[in-house]
Amino acid sequence: MAKRGGFPGGMPGNMNNLMKQAQRMQRQMEEQQKELEEKEFTASVGGGVVKVTVSGKREVTNVELAEEAVDPDDIETLQDLIVAAVNEAMRQVDEASSQSMGKLAGGLGGSLGGLGGGFPF
Repeated sequence: MAKRGGFPGGMPGNMNNLMKQAQRMQRQMEEQQKELEEKEFTASVGGGVVKVTVSGKREVTNVELAEEAVDPDDIETLQDLIVAAVNEAMRQVDEASSQSMGKLAGGLGGSLGGLGGGFPF
């Protein structure tokens, strides 16, 4: 009759290692998130007539407009340029965040690579 409960083959030791790795990874994620939040990302559009700076917290911190970008008869173009610059700066934040998390995930694969083999799901 099969023994119920427990983890045959020394699994508790592996679980302890897994928990330590998860805690280490969580600390690294928190550190990387803090580093990202302290960075600034600047996007320039329209040949440099509109520049927008966004923090890693996804907050617009600065908008620079060249004088030639401000045409009272064509506010719509200026609005479009601002939207494009903000979207590009936000894309830069997303890309930096993805790269940061990708580094963590890459390290995770090597240490947990054999984990899925023993589970039926």
